[in-house]
Amino acid sequence: MFHQFFVPPAARNYLRFLWWGGADLEAEPQEYRMTVHPFGATSSPGCANFGLKYLAQKHTVDYPLASAFIEKNFYVDDGLTSVPSVKDAEDLIIEARELCKKGGLRLHKFNSNRLEVLDCVDASERATKAGSLHLGLDEPLIGRALGIQWSIEQDSFSFDVNLKNQPSSRRGILSVIASIYDPLGFISPVTLCGKRILQDLCRQGAGWDEPLPEDLGSRWEEWKGDLPKLQEIIIPRCYHPPEFKSIVRIELHHFSDASSVGYGACSYVRYINNDREVYCSLVMAKARVAPTKLLSIPRMELSAAVVSARMSAMLRVELEMKIDEEFFWTDSQVVLAYINNDVRRFHVFVANRLQVIKGETNCSQWHFVDTSENPADHASRGLNASGLLSTNWMMGPSFLWQHELKLTSPPSAVLLVRDPEVRAAQVNVAITSDCDDMLDRLSRFSSWIRLLKVVARIRRMTSRQRHDSDHITVEEIESATEVVVRLVQQQAFSEERRTLEKGDSLPHSSPLFRFNPILDKGILRVGGRLRQSSLSQGLKHPIILPKSSHITELVLLHFHERICHQGRSQTQMELRANGFWVIGGSKSTARLIHHCVTCRKLRRPAEEQQMAELPEARVEASAPFTYCGMDVFGPFIIKRARTEHKRYGLIFTCLSSRAIHIETLEDLSTDAFINALRCFISLRGAVRQLYCDHGTNFVGARNEFKKALKQCDPKKLEAYLANKQCEFIFSAPAASHAGGVWERQIRTVRNVLNATLCVCPGRLDDFSLRTLFYEAMAIVNSRPLNVDGINDPRSLEPLTPNHLILMKSQIALPPAGKFVREDVYATKRWRRVQYLTEQFWGRWKREYLLNISLRQKWHKPRRNLKTNDIVIVIEDTLPRNQWQLGRVVETIQGTDKLVRRVRVQVTDRRLHGKSDPPFRTVILERPIQKLVLLLGNE
Repeated sequence: MFHQFFVPPAARNYLRFLWWGGADLEAEPQEYRMTVHPFGATSSPGCANFGLKYLAQKHTVDYPLASAFIEKNFYVDDGLTSVPSVKDAEDLIIEARELCKKGGLRLHKFNSNRLEVLDCVDASERATKAGSLHLGLDEPLIGRALGIQWSIEQDSFSFDVNLKNQPSSRRGILSVIASIYDPLGFISPVTLCGKRILQDLCRQGAGWDEPLPEDLGSRWEEWKGDLPKLQEIIIPRCYHPPEFKSIVRIELHHFSDASSVGYGACSYVRYINNDREVYCSLVMAKARVAPTKLLSIPRMELSAAVVSARMSAMLRVELEMKIDEEFFWTDSQVVLAYINNDVRRFHVFVANRLQVIKGETNCSQWHFVDTSENPADHASRGLNASGLLSTNWMMGPSFLWQHELKLTSPPSAVLLVRDPEVRAAQVNVAITSDCDDMLDRLSRFSSWIRLLKVVARIRRMTSRQRHDSDHITVEEIESATEVVVRLVQQQAFSEERRTLEKGDSLPHSSPLFRFNPILDKGILRVGGRLRQSSLSQGLKHPIILPKSSHITELVLLHFHERICHQGRSQTQMELRANGFWVIGGSKSTARLIHHCVTCRKLRRPAEEQQMAELPEARVEASAPFTYCGMDVFGPFIIKRARTEHKRYGLIFTCLSSRAIHIETLEDLSTDAFINALRCFISLRGAVRQLYCDHGTNFVGARNEFKKALKQCDPKKLEAYLANKQCEFIFSAPAASHAGGVWERQIRTVRNVLNATLCVCPGRLDDFSLRTLFYEAMAIVNSRPLNVDGINDPRSLEPLTPNHLILMKSQIALPPAGKFVREDVYATKRWRRVQYLTEQFWGRWKREYLLNISLRQKWHKPRRNLKTNDIVIVIEDTLPRNQWQLGRVVETIQGTDKLVRRVRVQVTDRRLHGKSDPPFRTVILERPIQKLVLLLGNE
């Protein structure tokens, strides 16, 4: 039999296409292939629409044409019209094939549940199987992911459960549950039980591949063993049988329910024909497990009602039929009471969900149903496959099959007294006796004066006295202070208060024992020995405050700000001069000052970190000047004729031998530096790494090298750089301490040059200056690296950098083999040189390398700066109050996981004028020694 009636909404449009004939879309060169099946994996209007969109996107077919094709040829049945003719089906097939042909696709493998339609198609273009069609996007996915089948002969759906041997673990359970494809929730009560087992595993914190506990293992095996019975469930594709004609009324009935394990909803379509016959069928259902955060049953019932309302909104669009009336059923009297009340009466959770329900439905549509007749009870508690076959789940409750519905009202659909979801009708603001609750509210204040003003106004409201001015008076501030202090002392010193009220003495273990406290109008004060003094009451008997209290912190902060952020002693004196005494006040004040942002900004020192490990270039033997640090010093004044010019020195320091090399710079340009660098490499050999700061000429040289490298032949460049590769390594900007190796040599060179220039001041030219640089270089390279045995006539000659420079070979490291003392007298000069080189490196390791192993400062690891820390950037040329405020956006860790340089986001000062706001920010890289921490991200 071939009929089209109402089908499940998520697949309905495409099942219309399937009714005329299913097909495969195959590109002629077989580059694209797509099999069209019913029940798309999404709730889109249908897989046929998806297929035509796919065709339009992949093969330059005009998509509006495809849309017009859908609107023109897909038949929309409202339940009252007749079935189209076979001629219409034939026209549809021809037009569909022509459309696909324009995109280079071949439409074939047609199938239908009516033989007359298949007769319109050649036998070679039909599907090979006519018995059943698997509803999957790919044939191998039928048993693994998609389990729904369409029986062409019976025109019905069924489930083909083909469980693979999955392990009994959390991963296996998830795989089995995901393999059951049920987009419309026909078997949602069954899948709910599996989801509950998975949720219990998640609550226990089980791993993905851990074996199941014994209790859950038995439940899982029982549930999985019952799944094959789902094949016995047969679901007609049509919502009513073909003989059920002359429909005069269509209704939708939505049921919702919740329990402690889950909540769900189900919707049924109800038909009534001219013969007063009734037919009901399940449209769709949803079942969800209860959230891990515990919710009350009324809240769960309300969440189920929201699901029911949203299903109604979706079905009204997808069914494309005229719905005469909708009914919503629930067995919760509390939910019905919520719906029939004003949303503003409830707290946020209930109010938000009532907004959704009232936006999609009317209050008059909601009715009460007894729990025994509510089919959504199966969706909220779950059923096994055997139990689902024996229930009315597919056909709906019995009262829907009656011609006249009996709309029963609940026994009492009114709000309960003191319902926890109902807001208080009126909140009277007053100082309550519950000091803990009141102090919790006062802890939201960050200012002591603002807190006192709020309390004073509250007392003014409760006193019902008229006041001539809106301003708070001094008397009101003092009264509010007594109220707040009394609350703090009631919480912190409850035992002491009760003891003193009885007239007893405090025990020695009490923290107030040495204060000899007294009770004055319910306030604890210091007794002391100043009772006979003429001082005021506050100075003679200060109010006692606990050391750990938010109110105490506000009081300390208030007086600390009053004295303009002075030190600990001044803050404590100001505190006591105003009648307060904090227990352990010295530590509390010191802690406050330590965390005070203003004090940090004014006086906190820069950050520091443990001195880093020496780099490999400084602790391993290498050819001289293979690893160098460099810097520029000067200027020096020379004369050319009668004109004076500035010249600079470029110093290279070998990181292993501590030898130096000096070149002359005519200016500080990038070109001058590149020329000097080439001269240095020509004299001293290839350099592997150059360490330097962020001087503009150095950065410019690196950029010039990068541009030149891009223009070179990569193959030739690769062969050249294998032997003469030079890499720039920059220290953090403004981190002069990171170049201490070469910075120290600049001072040594200056000392030599200053002594030399005093002989002939003002008479140097370029050649003379270069000669002086070379002489200074020779003198510095003759300095001893270690002076421990310099006064001992029996010790060896002091080790100097010249010992290695004058014997430099063409290879980076000495060749393999052991050189002995006799090689000094050998006729082969190269062995003599290698022996002396080994002597140098041996003494270098014993006498020099061990002396630099100890840290001279920065001995202890400190807190690492972290992302989102608030800092100020030190600038030596500006006063401290003009240093920029910044935020750490990235930290750079060393090999020891300690942070010594960070990137900070600050305001671009070029855009920050007197009237312009800082619209743009920049990222600066700075060492931590140039930063002051204000606020940590904690």
